[in-house]
Amino acid sequence: MNLNQLAWRNIWRRKRRTLITAFSIGFGVMLAVTFTGSGDYTYTNMIDTGASMGMGHVTVEPVGYHLKPTLDKRLSGVDALRQRIAALDDVSDATVRITGQAMFASARKSVGGAFIAVDPAFETAENNLLVRSLVEGDLFTERDGRGIVIGSRLAQKLQVKIGKKVVYTTTDATGEIVSNIARVTGIFTTGEDTIDGILALLPIAAVQETLSYAPDEATVVAVIIKDQRHAEEVRDRIAALPEAGGVAVLTWKKSQPDLAAVIAFDKAGNYISQFLVGLLISVGILNTMLMSVLERTREFGVMMAVGMSPKVLFKLVMVESFWLSIVGLILGIIITAPWYYFLYHYGIDFTGAFGDDFSYGGVLVDPVFKARLFKESIIAILGTLFMLALLAGLYPAWRAGRVPPVDSLKTI
Repeated sequence: MNLNQLAWRNIWRRKRRTLITAFSIGFGVMLAVTFTGSGDYTYTNMIDTGASMGMGHVTVEPVGYHLKPTLDKRLSGVDALRQRIAALDDVSDATVRITGQAMFASARKSVGGAFIAVDPAFETAENNLLVRSLVEGDLFTERDGRGIVIGSRLAQKLQVKIGKKVVYTTTDATGEIVSNIARVTGIFTTGEDTIDGILALLPIAAVQETLSYAPDEATVVAVIIKDQRHAEEVRDRIAALPEAGGVAVLTWKKSQPDLAAVIAFDKAGNYISQFLVGLLISVGILNTMLMSVLERTREFGVMMAVGMSPKVLFKLVMVESFWLSIVGLILGIIITAPWYYFLYHYGIDFTGAFGDDFSYGGVLVDPVFKARLFKESIIAILGTLFMLALLAGLYPAWRAGRVPPVDSLKTI
C-alpha cells in the first residue's frame, strides 16, 4: 500500500474529526471568497465610477497640470492623439475635455463651481457618470453650442430650470476674465452633494472659443479602459506614442489620490481579516493533525520498529494533511458556489441603511453588497488556504518522525 492510500484511510479513521476540520476549511473558503469578492466588486465599481466622473482610468494632460490645474496649461493636437489612443487595445473610449473653475450666475444668484467641457459626440452614459445621471432634459447636441448641463443642487442654488439662462465666468489662457452665456438643457443628480452642487457640463467648442483655445486644444484626454487592472499597461502604451511626447500620462491612482488612498486603506483591513481567518483555520488543522499523531504514538512506534524510517513517517503525516486540505477545499467550493452565485447576481441591498447616495472617498458606492472574483483572486484564495493547511501539518509530521520506538511501544 503506498503512502497516498494509507494517508487517505488514516484521515477517515476519525470521520467526525475529519469532517469538522474539512468544514472549517470550507467555511474559510466561503469567508475568503466573501471578503475578496466584495472587495474586487466594490473597488472596481469605485474606480470605474471615479473614472466616469471626468478624468478617466488614464489621463493625458500637460506636464504640471495635476499639481496646478490652470487653464494656461493645455494640450495641442488632441484630436489626433485621441484617435491614436482610442485605437489601442484595452481602450474602451477616449474623450477630449477641458476642466476648470468658473463662476455661474443666473438672474437671481451667483455660485462658484467647476466645469467639464465635453464633445457631445463622444460622451455617453457608459463613459460619463453625469450623462448617466440626467434626471431632467438631455445633454446638449453638437449643434447646440450654447447649452449647459448642471447638477440638481447647483440648479437649486441658482434657482434655474430647463431652458433658463446661465452665465459662466472664468479666466482664459492669458489670465483675462472671460464669460459666456448658456441655456440649461439638462439637470443631473448623482447623489453626491458636492458634485451636484458645483459641477456643470459645457460644450467644448464654446469653451474653446471663450478661452481663446485652438479647435484642437484641450486640458485633458480622459481614457476609459475595459479593465481597470490594466491601467498601468495602457498608460505605458500611451506614453510611447509619438503624439504623446512632452505630456504627462497618469493612471487613476495619480489623478485621484484620495480614491487610491481609500481603496488602499480598505484593502489593508481586508487582508488583515483574511489573515485572521487563515490563522484560525491553520490552528484548527494543527490541532486535528497533532491529536491524530498523539493518538497513534504506539502505532508509529510499531511501524518504526519494523523498519519504517522517520522520514517516511514525516511524509505520511504530510500526505494526510494534503488530503485533508483537498477535502476541505472541495467542500469549500461546494458550500461557496451557491453563496457566490447569489452575491454575484443579486447581492444584499443595504439601501435602507445607507440610502441611494452612499459615497466613500468622494465617489459613489453601490449600496447593494455584491461580489465579483477575478481569476487571480480565485487562485490566490485556494492556493493560500492550501499552503496554510500544509504548513499546519509540518509540526505534527515532525513530531511523528521523532517518536522513540521503544518508549512508544510502552504507550497504551
